[in-house]
Amino acid sequence: MARRRLKFSEQIRRAIEGCGKTRYRLAKETGISESLLSRFVRGKSNLSLKLVDKLAQNIGFSVQVPKKRR
Repeated sequence: MARRRLKFSEQIRRAIEGCGKTRYRLAKETGISESLLSRFVRGKSNLSLKLVDKLAQNIGFSVQVPKKRR
């Protein structure tokens, strides 16, 4: 049985939940509101690329965008 590939947003959500920091702490360290983080983790909201980058840097999540093939 093949494993399905996780969506990028789901990968970020799992990294947030597994980073060992509370949403309150993440909010304070990144400047992203706690309510927005909460809505994002529950799948009720999205984050801009700028906020995803801020969050990823804070939790040690590496974001790599593959080059387009010609």
